[in-house]
Amino acid sequence: MSFKIVIPARYASTRLPGKPLLSLGGRPMVAHVWERAQATGAREVWIATDDPRIAEVARGFGAAVMLTAPTHPSGTDRLAEVAARQGWSDDTVIVNVQGDEPLLPPANVVQVAQLLKAHPQAAIATLMTPITAEADFRDPNVVKAVADHAGRALYFSRAPIPWPRDGWAAETVTFGWRHIGLYAYRAGALRRLAALPPSPLELTEKLEQLRALENGLGIVIAPAAAVPGPGVDTPEDLERVAALLLA
Repeated sequence: MSFKIVIPARYASTRLPGKPLLSLGGRPMVAHVWERAQATGAREVWIATDDPRIAEVARGFGAAVMLTAPTHPSGTDRLAEVAARQGWSDDTVIVNVQGDEPLLPPANVVQVAQLLKAHPQAAIATLMTPITAEADFRDPNVVKAVADHAGRALYFSRAPIPWPRDGWAAETVTFGWRHIGLYAYRAGALRRLAALPPSPLELTEKLEQLRALENGLGIVIAPAAAVPGPGVDTPEDLERVAALLLA
């Protein structure tokens, strides 16, 4: 199937400045992400960055690069700029692959693109995995997802949802669903989303996907084909991912 990938790669990071250029196994992290994206068979793979240092390194390993505005508040806005400058039609499927996910399974990228194609009424597609530990269910850094029987996302929250009023059954194996921050957008929906102001629920939960739901942009969600590896947000994450890449 035909889809595009854009990898937003921002230089500034509170905990890990220059994160896309940090070394993993002797290569910059963004190179590992780009290779995973290339393995999906996407028609185009772009690295969208706000920094000439990232652009230079990315061009050095053969990536298509676009220098985007440094004022974008989110990766979604960076994607929207790429889509606009490339003149992609409204029905073009664009997958946002985070630049700090060097262990992202290519199968998940293909899956989320296919999921959006299979649901023409949806504006966005994303994935989730079962939560198997109650500690993760209660952790506000683990974003929870709730969907209906047709796979339409009903809500995302940092709170533990759905909350079992009568407590967990002794045989409970899973504690709901964890949202994976991998998105496929139709280009028209992406442009609309980027033009909208932050919504009340988004500002409360600090979850951008709630802006889409509050404004009637339907999100379809499905269990991920493969369990994704950890992303990189801290120095400890970097060490863990480096060990997994060498394993």
